[in-house]
Amino acid sequence: MAKYKVVGINFDHFHMGDLLRHAYDHPEVELVGICDLQPERMLDAVKAFSLSEDAVFTDYQKCLETTQPDLAILCPAAAEHGEWVEKVAPFGCDIMVEKPFAATLAEADRMIAAMNASGRRLAINWPLAWMPSHCTAKRLIDEGQIGDVIEVHHYGGNRGPLWHVADKIERTKEQVDKEKPNSWFYKASAGGGSLLDYAGYGTTLATWYMNGRKPIEVTCVVDQPVGLEVDEHSIIICRYESGLSKMETRWGTFTDPWTHQPQPKCGFVIVGTDGTISSLDYGKTINIQTRDCPEGKPVPSDVLQAPRQDPVQYMVNLFNEERDVEGILSTKISRIGQQIVDSAVRSANEKRTVSLLN
Repeated sequence: MAKYKVVGINFDHFHMGDLLRHAYDHPEVELVGICDLQPERMLDAVKAFSLSEDAVFTDYQKCLETTQPDLAILCPAAAEHGEWVEKVAPFGCDIMVEKPFAATLAEADRMIAAMNASGRRLAINWPLAWMPSHCTAKRLIDEGQIGDVIEVHHYGGNRGPLWHVADKIERTKEQVDKEKPNSWFYKASAGGGSLLDYAGYGTTLATWYMNGRKPIEVTCVVDQPVGLEVDEHSIIICRYESGLSKMETRWGTFTDPWTHQPQPKCGFVIVGTDGTISSLDYGKTINIQTRDCPEGKPVPSDVLQAPRQDPVQYMVNLFNEERDVEGILSTKISRIGQQIVDSAVRSANEKRTVSLLN
């Protein structure tokens, strides 16, 4: 069988290395090219994946024309997602964009329009979508174990976006301090800040857990760190017909959740009409309360099976079965998450509660 051809374009977000590894490791995929305007940002990938010189590009058009991929993985700065999808879409390949969806709802809609015009699929990758604990929570919800979901509470973050690179390799404080003034993560014009970078996890997974329900109103407060033009801490309160939910982001946690859970712990508490679920990032178990077991009990996190172990597996399965993107990676669910984030930005700027933006 011919392998599906995959390229990685734009290395602004360090998650590109993780996504390329998924492609490199998949038996039905050939990693045929990578592209970035800054060649030095591709050096680690060239070494890690034994890429030849003719598979490395600085011109995205030449990359796409030469390789003719089935799937393009894009990792630009948040505020450039729309621009890059519009650039790549005419080449007729599927596109997977690393989270967040976009910096604004208008930009997200541009991405949807560009892909509709191309007739190809667009997926938004949320790394938490592949976490066994959170997938187990979704399974239990879908089985009706806690009734209808009426509240979702999320606390998410880490020490900061510059403290680690691909494969969670740690960096030193000196490296972080050197890069911080020039990093897009800390530039408002590029879509930086914890609210835009991280709140989409909570808003999008909450929408997934609620099967697409939308809030009515959104209230948000962000911190204002001295010397920075973006926030490092945000709290969003959503009012639904069913009640209140909260999504909180934090750059600057005491520890990273993949090494030692910080306090507060990163993860979700999901409240239903007949029970509750606590699902922590990287948790080996989740905790569930029900009317039959009000004291709560641990449930082992599911062992995820292909094609639900990573986003490249998922996209290959879509090719094989000729299906559309569904669930949390879909633009339908991710757009609602973006609506909440956009509303939160307006609320924080205007220092008031706002109706959900359309």
